[in-house]
Amino acid sequence: MGVAVFAMALAPSVSALTLQEGAEAARCDGCPTDLFGDTGVFKQVTNTILYIVGIIAVVMLIVGGIKYVISGGDSKKVTDAKNTVLYAIIGLVVAFLAFAIVNFVISALPSSDNKNNNETSLLIQTIQS
Repeated sequence: MGVAVFAMALAPSVSALTLQEGAEAARCDGCPTDLFGDTGVFKQVTNTILYIVGIIAVVMLIVGGIKYVISGGDSKKVTDAKNTVLYAIIGLVVAFLAFAIVNFVISALPSSDNKNNNETSLLIQTIQS
């Protein structure tokens, strides 16, 4: 306990920050400030995840093709290779559809830009009509 009191006495006085000031201090230069919108955090994270899923699906498509070529006529290996190719194609379709849906929904949500310009988003216009 004496060490803590001694350390506090030697430490320079630090003014307490508000929660907003602390959040602003933690934000890096060039980091997005909005959660939604074209440059929002949510869109960047989901697009990155969907790109990774797409890359994995393409790799699995290539693996399935290689398995098919080296199957040597064995019916079980051919079936496994065809299933790998089929599931990789399904994965690609799901990744493309998810990318389109996520980007459509995010563009339909109001962002901070829309709040300042008194514009309503596509989603809000659809609900109001």
